[in-house]
Amino acid sequence: MNHDVWKPFLKRWSEEWLAVHDVEPRSAFEEPVIDGWLGFPPASAAQVAAAEARLGRRLPPSLREFLLVTDGWRDAGSFVNRLRGADELGWLRDLDPMWAEIFEDVYGEEDESGELAMLRRALLISLEADAGILFLDPEDVDEHGEWAAYELFSWRATGPERHVSFYELMYDLHAGFHALDRPQCQTQREWDARIEQARRSSLAGEVDGPLAVLEEAARFGRDRAEVLLFQMAVMLGSTDAGERIESALRRGDAPSRHLDAPLLLAEVLPVLFAEHERIDDGCRSRSTLARLAEHGPEPVQRLIADYRRQASALGFQVRFGGTEFDAAVRAATADPVRDDAWPRLRDALSMWRPRSDDHLAPIALLADPQVARLITPERGREILAMRRG
Repeated sequence: MNHDVWKPFLKRWSEEWLAVHDVEPRSAFEEPVIDGWLGFPPASAAQVAAAEARLGRRLPPSLREFLLVTDGWRDAGSFVNRLRGADELGWLRDLDPMWAEIFEDVYGEEDESGELAMLRRALLISLEADAGILFLDPEDVDEHGEWAAYELFSWRATGPERHVSFYELMYDLHAGFHALDRPQCQTQREWDARIEQARRSSLAGEVDGPLAVLEEAARFGRDRAEVLLFQMAVMLGSTDAGERIESALRRGDAPSRHLDAPLLLAEVLPVLFAEHERIDDGCRSRSTLARLAEHGPEPVQRLIADYRRQASALGFQVRFGGTEFDAAVRAATADPVRDDAWPRLRDALSMWRPRSDDHLAPIALLADPQVARLITPERGREILAMRRG
């Protein structure tokens, strides 16, 4: 990371943040926001060198270059109010020893995770945060000289979350801001364009490339990416695919894309109901379907109730798609133990057509226990590798 990368990244972040937040100086000594810039004047090379001499360590490249662009930062995401400047950097054990003391109470002398030792040597980089800290580990250094970066918040009830560098931590905080606040901006428009390209590439038979794009877009809170990812994850045999669609469907009053009710009713809910039925009776209250039925937004709850009424009707069958495709699947899987059941089902896939622009794969197949037994994760990948629709 150098000046030419940090400057435009932070400038865009500033513009996006200020479009949805009012930022006031937090003290009489803090400089006001000037020219739409959340940062401060850059640290001098002498200031950075003095900080390194005081700490006895050369700072990692991405942090050094950051300080030479801005000596500190306001609002690094929704839960970090201020990052430290060069003169404010220091060891966590000196500036805020409480964190190591808390972990010491938890682990005692046994520190198999290494988290207590890491906190004792950590460099504190956050100045103000919501019951949390950001820090770097000077003993976890990669081939580029970057130190691993961590975020730790008491209200998350988890341990420190690792990032490979200070820049990657900042990138993740920027993505988290987008996921939470949904600013209407160029970044979101760029992601939406990449999501559409990933959708087209997936339908053309690409797998890993679209997966990577959709994973990244989901970090930025793009609900369409979550819906498409859910379908790919289901076909690949993921055991936590429901969590993806749940986060998109429970977005509440600020979805980044309108609910595709026909797709949800015809493809997503059959899969979630099937997953719900596979769970032991005592655990069903914790299924994705149960959580959405209880806590999801009203339109989603209504669709779940509608599907439940349909499914309770005498003779109800999951429809796999259009009339021709549905008939071909039923013919191919009439006797699922036949040796040629999978080849026949694979041949029938040439008749599949998407129900809508957000429909990426025939996931309704996995809502039928007999058909689902034919589709292993490897065969699911084979389906995704076909040119579809």
